[in-house]
Amino acid sequence: MIDTIDNPGQEKFSPAKSIGAAMADYMSKHPDFYLYSPDETTSNKLDAVYNVSDRAWNLPQKDFDLPESGDGRIVEMLSENTLFACMAGHLIAGGTAAMTSYEAFFTIIAAQLLQHLKFLQQSSEVKWRPAYPAANLLSTSTCWRQDHNGFTHQSPALISLLLSLPSDQVNCLFPVDDVAAEASFIYMMKSKNVVNLTTFNKTDQPRWLDSHQADSQFSQGGARIFEFISDENPDYILVGVGDIVSCEAIRAIEILKQDLPGKKFRFVNIAALSYNAIGTRERKLKQGEFDQMFSKDKYIIANFHGYPAVLEQILGCYAERGRFTVHGFEEHGSTTTPFEMLSCNHASRYHLALDVVKREKRQDLVEKYQRILKENTEYAHEHGVDQVGI
Repeated sequence: MIDTIDNPGQEKFSPAKSIGAAMADYMSKHPDFYLYSPDETTSNKLDAVYNVSDRAWNLPQKDFDLPESGDGRIVEMLSENTLFACMAGHLIAGGTAAMTSYEAFFTIIAAQLLQHLKFLQQSSEVKWRPAYPAANLLSTSTCWRQDHNGFTHQSPALISLLLSLPSDQVNCLFPVDDVAAEASFIYMMKSKNVVNLTTFNKTDQPRWLDSHQADSQFSQGGARIFEFISDENPDYILVGVGDIVSCEAIRAIEILKQDLPGKKFRFVNIAALSYNAIGTRERKLKQGEFDQMFSKDKYIIANFHGYPAVLEQILGCYAERGRFTVHGFEEHGSTTTPFEMLSCNHASRYHLALDVVKREKRQDLVEKYQRILKENTEYAHEHGVDQVGI
């Protein structure tokens, strides 16, 4: 429990480690909980669960093996299809579970997910059917942090698929930091008759929220103003949906406040999306709440973890299409530096800032930001790291 944050963004922690610790705690208290994972539990920094349970294994063991036993509740196999089938059966039997995978490979189970959602839809119409524990998907090793694996490991496509389904039985959660990641896991484990997809990174990310603020996002429509970086009566609204892209939006505001001292800005973090809505399927953001948080007429510049069209569709349910711009993953990049990955998809802090200074007709700042971007691209390609300060 993190009660207060004195200096938001100054300390960094791993969202994945936070989820791993929360999962280990839940597993210790719920003997029916199973984790279904390919062979990446440790590299995904979820290995705190090994303190609670062995891996499930019935064959002879080697000296280098992790603790394994026939009654282990960590099921590891390099077959997402098999793992999801096992998890679905466990859920229908009344047990709780989570499954993890690299983001790019979660789409392997797309057809199975669709069938599970159809089962949930039909079962809800049968009186004797119980409410089933949620199918909880933990999506890590995301498109924005593939410094070694490259283009094959860059695909947020499952987000697009799940948010397009009008059955409205899906929550896509985007914890902004390690505290929000723990809150997301707790929320997932309480939900029923739904598929939850939580997307997070295993690299250390700035901590922005305390536990109370993180918890409240799910009961208040999935969005929150970050007061420490926001002004009253803003001229522009910047939005982040996801940990890394939210950090870039906050950095953009810091740059703009320095270069445009006469302008005011607000940052809104979105922690949850559902069908055609901000927030969860259980608590969607209402139009009046959107107008209060995002204003009724100010220009909105959003940075999204996934494909831009997905968030454009949702924002279009609240505001006129000409009132916002959405940045996100554009299917560019490969094995490259963290900032250059953002830059080549036009989702960096300077690309967000460019949206503002172009509207303000500040050609000097346009040229300044474009020069910084060009210089970093050249530096990253030559040295394999981003420039100091970025």
